[in-house]
Amino acid sequence: MAGKLYRFLFLKGEPMIWLAGSGLGICLLMIGGLIVLVGAKGLDIFWPRELVRIRTVDGKAVLGEILGREKASGKEGSSKDAGDRIRAKIGNRDLNGLDYRWIDESAIVSRDVPPDALLLERQEYGNFHGFLKEIRQDGKVVAPGPAGAVAALREIQARVRPAFVRLGETEKRDVGRINSRLEKERLELRNREKESGPSADAFRAESARRSAGLKARYEELRGRLETERATLLAHRVVVTDAAGKEKEFPVADVVRIVAPNVLSVPGKLGVYLSRLWEFVSGDPRESNTEGGIFPAIFGTVLMVILMSMVAVPFGVVTALYLREYAAQGKLVGLVRIAVNNLAGVPSIVFGIFGLGFFVYGIGGRIDQLLFSTALPTPTFGTGGILWCALTLALLTVPVVVVASEEALAAVPRGMREASLALGATKWQTTWRVVLPAAAPGILTGLILAMARGTGEVAPLMIVGVVKLAPTLPLDGVAPFLHLDRKIMHLGFHIYDVGFQSPNVEAALPMVYATTALLLGVVVALNLTAILIRNHLRKKLQTSTF
Repeated sequence: MAGKLYRFLFLKGEPMIWLAGSGLGICLLMIGGLIVLVGAKGLDIFWPRELVRIRTVDGKAVLGEILGREKASGKEGSSKDAGDRIRAKIGNRDLNGLDYRWIDESAIVSRDVPPDALLLERQEYGNFHGFLKEIRQDGKVVAPGPAGAVAALREIQARVRPAFVRLGETEKRDVGRINSRLEKERLELRNREKESGPSADAFRAESARRSAGLKARYEELRGRLETERATLLAHRVVVTDAAGKEKEFPVADVVRIVAPNVLSVPGKLGVYLSRLWEFVSGDPRESNTEGGIFPAIFGTVLMVILMSMVAVPFGVVTALYLREYAAQGKLVGLVRIAVNNLAGVPSIVFGIFGLGFFVYGIGGRIDQLLFSTALPTPTFGTGGILWCALTLALLTVPVVVVASEEALAAVPRGMREASLALGATKWQTTWRVVLPAAAPGILTGLILAMARGTGEVAPLMIVGVVKLAPTLPLDGVAPFLHLDRKIMHLGFHIYDVGFQSPNVEAALPMVYATTALLLGVVVALNLTAILIRNHLRKKLQTSTF
């Protein structure tokens, strides 16, 4: 009996196959469920909900979005059912001091859905839930009463808000260029301050003239921008909350005006798509808990591209040497063991190494050789996207080496012998026969490297990723790609918003949305590499000997 059971379980192996298949199916279901959960919670935050006015027994009134309901916990030792309580996003952080509130349903006296309730998404202090009272310009009322003021508010906001955004972009671009040129003049003058003679005096005079011209342009530009800003900020809106408290703020700070209680389904869909587009294309605001995350998307994608440009060549060259040129022996075996062990080293160790070797070592030397006039302010001797990419390249090179070596080993020996028999050299055979045949496997290593590099956070926190990067590493100022600048990263953004935000409840929806987007970026990058690999596999497919 025992022998039959042994043959059934281990010799035929069918139960083990079914067990392995069941385990794989369970894992896929768990991964799929996680993706669906994160996606649903992340995309749900952009849908506009009704604003419900709730009055409680203590005479207070709030206006907010009902987000959920749960069983309220009763007093300790009491057998009486405490009932349910609802979670409402009440907004008005500058008036209430908080965004969310739990309300016991037993304390609710009445609730209604006022049709004139407005949701104003603001540049600061989050959403405002309330009712429009009037619009003022230069202290004078230009649109009194809620009836006609809503249409006027929409018209003014549609005109003022884009102009205010363009003003900020102009200030960042033009003032940034002037400051960059002033800094360049200062460094050139400092570099030649020890020189003497007529040529040095002439250079100093010319540099002073150029600097004076730049400062005059700066003052003229600043004065013009301040005038335009004052004109835009003269339009102000006065609103009241559910309790009747008044609040006044500039119309230019209103990002979006929503009347959710009277919106149709197509109208709500339009608001949803508008919020979603802002999320993927806009800049963050309110400590990264609102607005968009485009700088983090851009920084993540650019860093992965730079990492791949470094990791793949080094990994493929190493694999070529180990497989095609090195004499197989104990030394090569030890190298392979070391490469495999590097793949298991914790990522934070690579971050510490990158900080010491790249940032303080190489970056410090570069500053001394090329940017000595800027010292003690470091240029490359501090964190930046270049060091992030190189640190992640070190982290992912072992993955590329192992995958590439396996791909090279899978190329039939007959293909090499046929090429050599036709008179090709060793290098020609490697370049024209072996590498094209192994390209799909090498791209598999690239896919694995990209998947790991995209989600890493720990080493990046040390070598160049920050909470908020004021400028992108790619812009219109020479040299256009600034490898010394710090960047934002989706993984670090999730960590920062989820664990470092002063307003955890307001940050939670952004955590889900950013996580869903990070999964989407990883899938998009991997899918692109997979499509390229499949195309090469079809194009370079040859018969084996």
